[in-house]
Amino acid sequence: MKTDLSIEMPDGKLKKLGYKAAVTCKVIIRVLFVLINNIYCIPTYCVWMIIFFPLRKFHPKLYWKLEGLFFHWLLAMVSMWSWSAGYNIVEVGDDIRLCLNDRTLVLVNHQSTADVPMLMTNFNAKPGVLPNIMWIMDRIFKFTNFGIVSVIHKDFFILSGKDQREQAVKELRNHIKSSYIPLQRNLIILFPEGGFLRKRLEASQRYAQKNNLPFLEHVTLPRLGAFSAIIDELSPKQTKYGGVMNNNTDFDENTDKLTWILDITIAYSEGKPLDLPTIIMGQRRACCTHMYYRLFPSSVVPRDQEEMTKWLFDRWEEKERLLEIFYSTGEFPGHKGRQSSVIQQDCVRFLILHLFFIASSYAHYRIISYLISLLW
Repeated sequence: MKTDLSIEMPDGKLKKLGYKAAVTCKVIIRVLFVLINNIYCIPTYCVWMIIFFPLRKFHPKLYWKLEGLFFHWLLAMVSMWSWSAGYNIVEVGDDIRLCLNDRTLVLVNHQSTADVPMLMTNFNAKPGVLPNIMWIMDRIFKFTNFGIVSVIHKDFFILSGKDQREQAVKELRNHIKSSYIPLQRNLIILFPEGGFLRKRLEASQRYAQKNNLPFLEHVTLPRLGAFSAIIDELSPKQTKYGGVMNNNTDFDENTDKLTWILDITIAYSEGKPLDLPTIIMGQRRACCTHMYYRLFPSSVVPRDQEEMTKWLFDRWEEKERLLEIFYSTGEFPGHKGRQSSVIQQDCVRFLILHLFFIASSYAHYRIISYLISLLW
């Protein structure tokens, strides 16, 4: 018996060491791939936009159509990171195909740095969505490697902090008028909580207790500023004479008004949110992230400030109940026995896009090298 144990124990240790070595090797390969992927995709996107820049003046509609297409291809690279790690998305709830081609405000609970790439992965599988989307994100992201892409695409970088709130809302209103409407974007992605769950939860609970508001554990109380500004800027107002007015003098009720509110509740496996480093390294076991959809006509949102606040808080109370049930049972309420849908990605398309970006990078390198040689 002793002989058997002495033989088995080293084998077990070897297997454990082999598994750790394999995981470490996988992490190193994935990190290197993502770094290289950024190097041959983001600069290439920027060079193409420089090449197309004359169109921005002489044929702006074509320029922004091409920019949207390249923007979608670039976000497809981000989508591939989570997909290749086995982090799939399961969607359940209302049919959102109704709203994807209309002006839609998307409200999402904010848990971690994985929320944005997981939403990108979701919308990557839906044709025509990512080219016509506008992200509202913290201004700090403007100084990341992806910041230049968002600047070119005309996403909005919002100022964080209590002292900056009024100025941030003012700038958002101007951005809607100057970029969102003229560029004919459809979806606006907004995280009304204004920060990650783990960072805001304690402060949110203190505020709730002090002001007799709902005590939440899986989400934090949403902020009204950006939400109110979007509703206000994209909603026609009836005058007492029956006409329509809006703060934006160029507002066209038929084409510019907000049509839908899409409420997305993100639920991570076992209540443990993924994050961007985990997506990049892929060290966590394959899992599914669930996204629960609720779709509302924009007309259901009250225009009165107090009632609007209550409407938004009601959505977040619903999210709290949804997540509590999901983390207890593994599925959302009201959909037991209903087959949910796993979002499928196109691996052939991923390969073609990689080849395109690599070929473009090589061509740009040769052209730039040639031009430099002529100058020197």
